[in-house]
Amino acid sequence: MNGVGVGGGVDHAQSEAHAPRRRARVVVVGGGVAGLVSARTLVRGGVDVVLLESGDELGGKLRPLTVAGITMDAGAESFATRGGTVAALATELGLADDIVTPSAAGAWLQPARGRAVPLPKAGLLGIPSVPLARDVIAVVGVAGAIRAQLDALLPGQIGAKERSLGALVRKRMGSAVLDLLVTPVATAIHARHPDDLDVDRVAPTLRDGVRERSSLAHAVLAQREAAPAGSAALGIAGGIHRIADALAAEVRDRAEVRLRSRVAAILDTSAETTADAAGGTPSSGAVRVELDDKTSLSAEYVVAATRLPDSVVPGSAPRVAPEATSITLATLVVDEPALDAAPRGTGVLVAAGAPGVTAKALTHATAKWQWLADSASGRHVVRLSYDGAPRDDEELRELARTDAERLLGVSIPLTSVVGFARVAWAGPADAVDSPPVASTPQRIIHTGERVAGTGLAAVIRHATSQSESLLKIIAGDAGLRWSER
Repeated sequence: MNGVGVGGGVDHAQSEAHAPRRRARVVVVGGGVAGLVSARTLVRGGVDVVLLESGDELGGKLRPLTVAGITMDAGAESFATRGGTVAALATELGLADDIVTPSAAGAWLQPARGRAVPLPKAGLLGIPSVPLARDVIAVVGVAGAIRAQLDALLPGQIGAKERSLGALVRKRMGSAVLDLLVTPVATAIHARHPDDLDVDRVAPTLRDGVRERSSLAHAVLAQREAAPAGSAALGIAGGIHRIADALAAEVRDRAEVRLRSRVAAILDTSAETTADAAGGTPSSGAVRVELDDKTSLSAEYVVAATRLPDSVVPGSAPRVAPEATSITLATLVVDEPALDAAPRGTGVLVAAGAPGVTAKALTHATAKWQWLADSASGRHVVRLSYDGAPRDDEELRELARTDAERLLGVSIPLTSVVGFARVAWAGPADAVDSPPVASTPQRIIHTGERVAGTGLAAVIRHATSQSESLLKIIAGDAGLRWSER
């Protein structure tokens, strides 16, 4: 996972292709996807970039994980197709032929009461487009489905001003749909309760659709019909981490990359720069990045592509959102023929209060992705997610095994578990708005999950937009020619 900082090791190879008349140094802090996309965009625009990362490797949450000899993703293992953002980047990186669709079997839902059922298919973030469909009634009950159907009778303005996904669904379709269907689905995707999700971030144009069609269900249906043909989520054969690997390779080839150290402070030195210029002394930048090894870098701009504490950047905008609880992924490699039939499709989402289950969700990864099944050679990869960091490794492995038994409805003996791994990620904090690039007083540009929102597409789109805006500002500030890509 990317952190605040930089490293002692240096990888540096400078490309002179498309060089502008004068180089403009930008320091990018954070070597996750946001930082890699930012650095790539900037170097392709002819800017001299130093990328700083506190860990031992680049990629952040898109890193590989090897368990029992099987290489898979440590974090995200699919991406949303909406907007085509991730697919377009993968194509630019030469991965177009490796974009794959998941199994059509679909996921299941473990309700708070009763047995697991197939997840309703015709929905968005769990919001049904046909409230009286049988698969919806199976989850929310007849009374819950009838209440949801009343959405069609409500005026379009009801709920349309609500900013949270939970409030919108509650007002339009009632608590049963929200609690029993939307909450487990949205929480599994965004790791937050729908009441804490900005609807405009997770479902852009949905509120506009409600106003126009006077129905949340009809707005959901319109979004589904407008989506590209095929699955709403795609993957990369070999793992999503290959996107980060390709980004890192390109950035290493065209920028300076420093690993294994930390940023101690980022200081606005624009006043010093002005004074030096007035006295005839050349100045190398308006921002000074001080590292924990007592060295420093001078830059014209800093791109903060990871969370920067207030102690590093006093008074920096935007405000830093509070840290969220961590999310733990427990991965089991299981040699158990009872799983060959994929008894719960591609996995199970868990409603709050489901008895006897601690996990928030389970992904039967080898049932979901054929490339992984081929790599596993008959074994099964099962991933379970938990809030916080429960127990030590041995206890977590046993908890994951028993949860998997309950959720998949088959016996998984301890002897059949041939591999286990724990990965912990910081959960998404509340996203905060980033200021326009041109109005950033300290020449510090913010991007990454906390300002872009969750999801690979949102992070890539935001980092690209911020960096392209910065290129224009740099070109205007220094009289540079913005090189053609």
